[in-house]
Amino acid sequence: MSYPTVACGHSCRLGVLLVSLLFVGLATTASADPIGPSAEHRQITLSVVELMRRDHLLQHPLDDEISQRCVSTFLKTLDPWKVYFYQSDVDGFLKYENDLDDMARKGKIDFAYLVFKRFLERIDQRVVAVQAILNGPLDFDKDEQMVSDRDETHYPKTEAEAHDRWRKRIKYELLMLKMDETEGQEALDKLSKRYTSFQKRMHQTDDEELLEMYLTSMTTSYDPHTTYMSPATLENFRIIMRLELEGIGASLQLVDGYTVVKKIIPGGAADKQAGLKVEDKIVGVGQGGDGEIVDTVDMKLSDVVAMIRGKKGTVVRLQLVSVDSPDRKIINITRAKIELKDSEAQAEVFTETDSAGREYQIGVIDLPSFYMDMEGARRGDPNYKSTTRDVRKILDDFNQKGVDAVILDLRRNGGGSLTEAINLTGLFIKEGPVVQVKDGNDRVLPYRDPDPGIAWSGPLVVLTSKLSASASEILAGAIQDYDRGLIVGDKTTHGKGTVQSLVDLGQQLFRIPNAQPMGALKITMQQFYRPSGKSTQNRGVSADLELPSLTTHLDVGEADLDYPIKFDTVKQREFKHFGHVSQAIVERLNQLSVERRKDSEDFQKVLRNIARYTEQKERKYLSLNEAKFMKEREELNADKEEKEALEELHDPDKPAIERNYYLNEALAITLDYLKLKPEVAGVR
Repeated sequence: MSYPTVACGHSCRLGVLLVSLLFVGLATTASADPIGPSAEHRQITLSVVELMRRDHLLQHPLDDEISQRCVSTFLKTLDPWKVYFYQSDVDGFLKYENDLDDMARKGKIDFAYLVFKRFLERIDQRVVAVQAILNGPLDFDKDEQMVSDRDETHYPKTEAEAHDRWRKRIKYELLMLKMDETEGQEALDKLSKRYTSFQKRMHQTDDEELLEMYLTSMTTSYDPHTTYMSPATLENFRIIMRLELEGIGASLQLVDGYTVVKKIIPGGAADKQAGLKVEDKIVGVGQGGDGEIVDTVDMKLSDVVAMIRGKKGTVVRLQLVSVDSPDRKIINITRAKIELKDSEAQAEVFTETDSAGREYQIGVIDLPSFYMDMEGARRGDPNYKSTTRDVRKILDDFNQKGVDAVILDLRRNGGGSLTEAINLTGLFIKEGPVVQVKDGNDRVLPYRDPDPGIAWSGPLVVLTSKLSASASEILAGAIQDYDRGLIVGDKTTHGKGTVQSLVDLGQQLFRIPNAQPMGALKITMQQFYRPSGKSTQNRGVSADLELPSLTTHLDVGEADLDYPIKFDTVKQREFKHFGHVSQAIVERLNQLSVERRKDSEDFQKVLRNIARYTEQKERKYLSLNEAKFMKEREELNADKEEKEALEELHDPDKPAIERNYYLNEALAITLDYLKLKPEVAGVR
């Protein structure tokens, strides 16, 4: 079974909620290294190879080039900073660099086990070295540097070189902890725990997870978005799309070996049943009212979540170390169906007043993804979860309230369902093409607005960022092509212009609805284009009006990924321009915004941070002299700023619609737009 989707355009950036709460795996023992490929894994590999040959957009053969890329990608997945493997290890692995294609066609993945076994050996050795470094003297007055650019790093050739690299790495991490006011024995203990926990988690990697890593290394050697999903990952993907699961309703995160509660989901079982608090550590899990408590310290987060999640109405026992007390306690929670409301479209109406004292109502919609319950849609459920249905209700409410303009916020929207992107765009246009898609045979097919009606015909402003990807770019590109609304935000969006389909391998192989779970292949089968014929691939959608933002300068775009598909164009389709946006209006709006931002300390701070971030980012080495290190980061810590910029957009505790300096400026731009283009306000 295949489902069309425009999946997340950027990796990793689902935040604590999606990475932890929605992460599922099979419980394993603390010392369960991968055993070896099974007959089922061979069957899965053969299926992936055949699907890639038959259906991938590029029609690129599985050859030595893909094999070489796969070796490089797999090693980078395991050891991105080149601190575990020796150069001699890599030289041994490279002997197979032209063989992986031939092996895959036979269903063989032995190379993954060869590499991973050596990886575990090196981790064990490095953890011993880390303990020795932490127990020995470290000179923070010494004037030495550490490489901070991955492209400048190399694998160590000798044990002495590896030890020196780790000594510098530990010094850097201790300096970073000191900046966060953790030092002395507490910092040493924290680092020791961090690496021993990592060691234990890696030894808990099971065959299913290794298969996923390896096959994804092979498929992403074609393009960044073609990936193999294990059955557990596939279930998480479906949960994200349908926005509901069965469990306790808590966002969890692994912190130095402990499963820590980061958020209690409003309306969930944990919220309604007292006992669990944010920052509590879950140290044990049992099933039923009197089930044996299984220790979860240093256990993989996926395994902990798998034990906590379960069918509604059943009981799970949690052993906790509370933030209030070091003593352990046990609470019982009855599982329930949890709706992930934070990931739904949300809205708020703001009253803005112009210089003449006239009041305007501006409706803001926050849309974090283009979600759709694919299974519900396949079953024909008339009430399946749908982005378009939710947003239509919001727009109907806006119309009833007499809202004057709408802001659609896609800044943290990484994509989702292609169908929802098309249907949602149709809420703002009457008819015409929304997107064009081209397949591997260069056939171009337009997808048109399926509904001749229009839910909102008034002024529209779309907020975007470099994290707005895929489906977000389809909507933003169409709105811009039609001159239907104003695009405001980062210089460009993410730049993902490809369409993936989700192929369930179990159903593909056995042709029955409830086949054995074998995961799925999310495969790039098409490239999409705007109605104007422009591609967003590698270039994104340029903002009509750019607002200063650190995310513009982060290396999180499509062009920053390995092996992205190239940009190209197709013929423009015929469509009717709305004429709601003109170059003259954009220039005037930009002038007014620039003048306002000159007096905004928040925006001026953003500009200063961008300048410092860019300067630090260009440095390829970091000083490990404490005085110099602290001085360099006194005004700005580039690593921390980058992390915080990404976390802010995906923070599950942050209000979806927050009245801050950025939204204030967006509201002011929208108000200016209403004043400069009054006829647009009357089209409703």
